Amino acid sequence: MDLDITSNSPEQTIELGRKIGSQLKGGEVVAVCGQLGSGKTHLIKGIAAGAGAKDSKQVNSPTFVIVNEYLGRLDIYHIDAYRLNSVSEFEMIGFDDFCYPQSVVLIEWADKIESALGAIDYIRIELEHAGQTQRDIHIKNAPDYIDN
Repeated sequence: MDLDITSNSPEQTIELGRKIGSQLKGGEVVAVCGQLGSGKTHLIKGIAAGAGAKDSKQVNSPTFVIVNEYLGRLDIYHIDAYRLNSVSEFEMIGFDDFCYPQSVVLIEWADKIESALGAIDYIRIELEHAGQTQRDIHIKNAPDYIDN
């Protein structure tokens, strides 16, 4: 299922993420794509909160450490592919180890490593600037249990 949503503020983007995260069951991989400043981290902050991250205020872009882990209702792995130079670097961080039935893997800047996800049934979310604070959000391959 594909969904198209418009967010009018960072707060709405976080709330959309929270709603998505609350509906995740575990075992999902979410590839988040978009230009710099399009709201990827806000959306992921909301998804992590909705998926039960105990301290969602600690959710930030793991640009320098590459992977952050947040524990809660599900084990949440937040991967930032921005600084990765190749798909092999992505594979070397242990991506496969993060994928199991009680986990959710959130990949920021996923377009850089998307070819490595070819064999996986993943949710793709793309954010686009539509104004000063407005964002168009396109969700592709959303499971039936995720609605807007």
